[in-house]
Amino acid sequence: MNPLFDIFQLTNLTFFLVVFIGRTLYLWSSRRINPFVLGTGKKGLPRFIELILFPWLILWILVLILSALHDTFDNTLTLWNPVLVNLLPAKILGLLMILAGDLIFVWALISFGNSWRIGIDEKSAGTLVTNGIFAFSRNPIFVFIDLYFIGTFLLNGTLFFLIFAVAAVIGLHYQILQEEKFLSSKYGPAYRDYCTQAGRYINLKAIQLRL
Repeated sequence: MNPLFDIFQLTNLTFFLVVFIGRTLYLWSSRRINPFVLGTGKKGLPRFIELILFPWLILWILVLILSALHDTFDNTLTLWNPVLVNLLPAKILGLLMILAGDLIFVWALISFGNSWRIGIDEKSAGTLVTNGIFAFSRNPIFVFIDLYFIGTFLLNGTLFFLIFAVAAVIGLHYQILQEEKFLSSKYGPAYRDYCTQAGRYINLKAIQLRL
């Protein structure tokens, strides 16, 4: 891989972690809000899905770092993580998808305010956010994650990142469905009316109207 793609992946990962951890620490220290509610109050499959997200992300990050340092770890990785796609157009598309995801991620955190949570917070859910990027998408953070995982596969083209990208799309869609049930019961008609205005992933009609 071109070293510029490796540098981009490491730089972008650092950016994500700094913003993610910084936002979490801000809510903890300044607002006395615990945004980590993965698995809290859940049972069965919903609890399992939420609890597995964090170690799953840690594994993905570790492999991403190893892949970006491929000059050192190539021999180890290729034994169990073969390359499936190695085309420059795919890498460029992957890079653009990740950059688009970054913009969505930052805009979503700004729009979220103090309502940002990691998981479903049944005790202190915060206010229903419908402004900013949420006027176009009900789940911009999940859109960001999908773009990031798919873009990372296109950049690296390996089996591991393909499996994780597919698992992310399926797993996050299931999580979205669980959150929709909770939000509908929590906010009632206000949330159901909001669903008619903003798409589950993206509402192109709403974007056109704003433009």
